[in-house]
Amino acid sequence: MDKNWTTIETLRQTRHDWLNRIQIIKGNLELNKIDRVKGIIDEIIIETQNEARLTNLNLPKFSEMLLTSNWNNGSFYCEYEIIDVFEGSTELDELMYRWTNDYFKVLEKNLDPFFENILAVSMCKKEISDMRCSFHMQGRFIDQAAVMGFLEKSLTAEQSIDILECNEDELFFKMDIKF
Repeated sequence: MDKNWTTIETLRQTRHDWLNRIQIIKGNLELNKIDRVKGIIDEIIIETQNEARLTNLNLPKFSEMLLTSNWNNGSFYCEYEIIDVFEGSTELDELMYRWTNDYFKVLEKNLDPFFENILAVSMCKKEISDMRCSFHMQGRFIDQAAVMGFLEKSLTAEQSIDILECNEDELFFKMDIKF
């Protein structure tokens, strides 16, 4: 998660991802699954729109971390949705980057890597100087108590969380951040 990507490494990874998508589209075309091809293209459009909204938040470190998150870890797949575009700040970028990076590390250590674990992150503007992030983890925890301990001890004065669901296969919480 702390890897500094060179331009060549970034282009190589991006090219690999796009080649995989094109091969999936080609395979579905060869099977004459036109509706599936249309669905894949729609998914790509939505993902690309989310990438554009993410990069427009003025949160460069946090954005880069989310954009490359699936290149860096093996225990979970991360997807994200940016509901509202707002003007971030250097301070918010640093806070979100540091906290989310630490959260990803805790998840990496405490999820079963042989299970399909998916983390869905969404962000929206709550009020003029408030932001809300939702983190919805579905998968198999090795040690959920360690993850909960992190949540209890990691928050700054600007952050608060509301846990909406917590069971052996799911952890869903909303984090409000004042900036």
